[in-house]
Amino acid sequence: MKTVLDNLKGKLVVSCQALENEPLHSPFIMSRMALAAEQGGAVAIRANSVVDIAAIKQQVSLPVIGIIKRDYPDSEVFITATLREVDELMTVVPEIIALDATDRPRPGGQALPALVEQIRARYPSILLMADIATVEEAKTAQGLGFDCVGTTLYGYTKATSGRTLPENDCEFLRDVVAAVSVPVVAEGNVDTPERAARCLALGAHTVVVGGAITRPQQITTRFVAAIEAHSTDGA
Repeated sequence: MKTVLDNLKGKLVVSCQALENEPLHSPFIMSRMALAAEQGGAVAIRANSVVDIAAIKQQVSLPVIGIIKRDYPDSEVFITATLREVDELMTVVPEIIALDATDRPRPGGQALPALVEQIRARYPSILLMADIATVEEAKTAQGLGFDCVGTTLYGYTKATSGRTLPENDCEFLRDVVAAVSVPVVAEGNVDTPERAARCLALGAHTVVVGGAITRPQQITTRFVAAIEAHSTDGA
């Protein structure tokens, strides 16, 4: 019998998220975005917040990778940072919960192994995805029993600031795939269909694409920049 992760192999996951300061911030809009993604061939949705996930699950039958983004004053970790967020997510039962698995200090000084132990004790059947930024973090996550690791936070921590997954033909992705045996999720700045396909060719189990599909303000900015650059070149 195939598991949820098995069904994602070699396929596309679409991240449907809009934060409060973005024009599409709305559970209804995110649910319709998820429906559009499903109709386009996506096999799963990554979504932020209980209300968005509830709305998405009413609209599509795809599995959901659930997260809650919440700022804490004593930590830079903000993706499903504590057991509180996991408890909230479990009210809408996402198939996978993703959490920050970087080595940065966590809220309240809690260690990642202790958090994972708490989650496994309370929700033994939930699949856990580790959002990491380094190869060592991927190895640590595998050792802690995460079901998959994602390159989500590469470029978003102080140690990796300014880097992007596609640079050097996804060298970082290659290194992560070589370092662990659990499924690797390619995520972060995968902004073209060709790059998504390349990530899978390099050994990623599945690929998550967000802004290039679901954030029209970012897409518009890229078009405007290209047009302005062309106009300048032709002047």
